[in-house]
Amino acid sequence: MNIIINNQNFILHQSGAVFWEEKKILLISDVHFGKVTHFRKHGIGIPKDAIFENFNRLKTVLELFDSVTIVFLGDLFHSKINKEWELFTEWIKEHSQKVILVEGNHDIISKRNYEEVNIEIYNELIIDDFLLTHHPTEKEGLLNFCGHIHPAIQLRGLGRQSLNLPCFFLKPNQLIFPAFGEFTGNSFLIPTENDKVYAITKEKVIEVALN
Repeated sequence: MNIIINNQNFILHQSGAVFWEEKKILLISDVHFGKVTHFRKHGIGIPKDAIFENFNRLKTVLELFDSVTIVFLGDLFHSKINKEWELFTEWIKEHSQKVILVEGNHDIISKRNYEEVNIEIYNELIIDDFLLTHHPTEKEGLLNFCGHIHPAIQLRGLGRQSLNLPCFFLKPNQLIFPAFGEFTGNSFLIPTENDKVYAITKEKVIEVALN
């Protein structure tokens, strides 16, 4: 799905990533690396192979888009360092893109660890008239790109059937990204007449008719 915001072109991908064409920036929120290992450590029955799903998704979008920079909009790593950190640092070394982390509430790993693999860290980042944060934020004159909420929408049919889908949630001054990572959960948002919702299916991103 291609959309235009502030005269800039953005491609919304069904993985939850967004490609900013003019800047060649790949924007991704809420990967939560380490969460599968964290859950398994605490006895939650998640298949071990699920660890590699986030890396597979990243591989797909990096092959699809000609990015020079990757910006993670917070919650890159779920909690403390575990075995997935080694996989992540190896992944970083294999790619040439500049990597930036806009810190989220789950990003508790020491900044030194990120700096050792040449990841730049910011509390917030302003690029032109766009404000990049983890938590939804309002700042006059800026369009906010953010995550944290893991937005989703519930679609209802004529009967009692319903379908729950993660989504990109576009407000007049804000685009809330879906969670990129596996096993992150969702928060169901109710759009107003000024909002736009781009739901994610397995094959594509679709705009939801709100009327």
